[in-house]
Amino acid sequence: MASDGARKQFWKRSNSKVPGSIQHVYGAQHPPFDPLLHGTLLRATPKVPTTPVKAKRGSTFQEFERNTSDAWDAGEDDDELLAMAAESLNTAVVMETANRVLRNHSQQQGCHKPPGALEPEQKLKPSVEPPLVPSGDLRLVKSVSESHTSCPAGSASDAVPLQRSQSLPHSATVALGGVPEPSTLSSSALSEREASRLDKFKQLLAGPNTDLEELRKLSWSGIPKPVRAITWKLLSGYLPANVDRRPATLQRKQKEYFAFIDHYYDSRTDEVHQDTYRQIHIDIPRMSPEALILQPKVTEIFERILFIWAIRHPASGYVQGINDLVTPFFVVFICEYIDEEDVDTADVSCVPADALRNVEADTYWCMSRLLDGIQDNYTFAQPGIQMKVKILEELVSRIDGQVHRHLDQHEVRYLQFAFRWMNNLLMREVPLRCTIRLWDTYQSEPEGFAHFHLYVCAAFLVRWRKEILGERDFQELLLFLQNLPTAHWGDEDVSLLLAEAYRLKFVFADAPNHYKK
Repeated sequence: MASDGARKQFWKRSNSKVPGSIQHVYGAQHPPFDPLLHGTLLRATPKVPTTPVKAKRGSTFQEFERNTSDAWDAGEDDDELLAMAAESLNTAVVMETANRVLRNHSQQQGCHKPPGALEPEQKLKPSVEPPLVPSGDLRLVKSVSESHTSCPAGSASDAVPLQRSQSLPHSATVALGGVPEPSTLSSSALSEREASRLDKFKQLLAGPNTDLEELRKLSWSGIPKPVRAITWKLLSGYLPANVDRRPATLQRKQKEYFAFIDHYYDSRTDEVHQDTYRQIHIDIPRMSPEALILQPKVTEIFERILFIWAIRHPASGYVQGINDLVTPFFVVFICEYIDEEDVDTADVSCVPADALRNVEADTYWCMSRLLDGIQDNYTFAQPGIQMKVKILEELVSRIDGQVHRHLDQHEVRYLQFAFRWMNNLLMREVPLRCTIRLWDTYQSEPEGFAHFHLYVCAAFLVRWRKEILGERDFQELLLFLQNLPTAHWGDEDVSLLLAEAYRLKFVFADAPNHYKK
């Protein structure tokens, strides 16, 4: 073997795995053990099942002999290692050094020491069972070998927080080293952003003459709840931009509405109007949220609003679908007098009678403003909806031809699912909270309920393209389109939908030109 001295020694040569070579060890199993991802193993049996080893390609004896021919050659480095191994180490020195390291580590961790943690003397005792992680300590833990291989030299003393795995639930991790959770930082930043937006709205609304164009730009991305009521009244054209004129306008419009009540409402039992009132009376209990709508005071308010509107608009009268359009205005305006976060279950009996009268009148006039722009949706044969559905079909065929062809191939007609999208302005497709957020933008857009709504419907349909293309049956496809899974949706989902609709409007702006004749 001495003749092979010039050759690079076995221990410094290739990384090929041969018997006796040194490899990283990750404790009881591979990949490295993570107590959060495998929490059930911590409280389980002392024996941890081993991962079966994949069979490797067999090698010949000649290859093995060639690879290990200098395994026991002694070089300069080997002599030093043998000399170190020959020294007899003092056990007391080893124990003292280990205890000092553990004490320093405990002091650095400070308040992050888990309750019921073992003392240094106890930690030195060998144990056959894997160490149990206390229930109060949910920090991520790395194996010793992994931490040595992943941490660069000279950074061992720095406390480096481990990033939370995205597959873990939010409550299952605690930030290390006193660093706030990412969710805490994001919620804090979100609160600051919301506060900043609210300040901008208040400054804009506080002026003697509100800049409605600027208010529309600011409202497009959503309106903060504290100023949503006054903003909707301004954007709908119900209130004037001049601050000094608003009180007189409110008083006049409220007085005018209740004059209609005194003049027309008693005629609801007359033969000429009883069918209209009967249909309204039937439709209101079918509305949502039921907990709010079915309160007697709310039911009476809705009946009066819808009946007066139908009497004053004989060209269309009352049509099913108009009743849904009352709810967002009523909920937004009643929030000025209710502190509860969940308005769906709020008790309006605690709201003063004068406040309820104001909410009722404001709801009537704002709903009337909305319907003025889409009244052809509700005239005889509803030609506005028929035309909008046809435009939507044309728009989708240009945006996503594959989805359009898939619907046509399975003989699904747009009128079968999109009629309700136009008739109820997507109120039956998304939760009420999403409708309110949607209407923030609709009222910020020119012809938002008539024109921009088409692009929102197109974006809404394409949003489910994967699920639509996955359905291969007419009945299942139509059932899916009529019952889209949006119960979990929130403001973020609506914002993404609106952003996509705006993009489509920019790219396909010429699609509904024949609608605007």
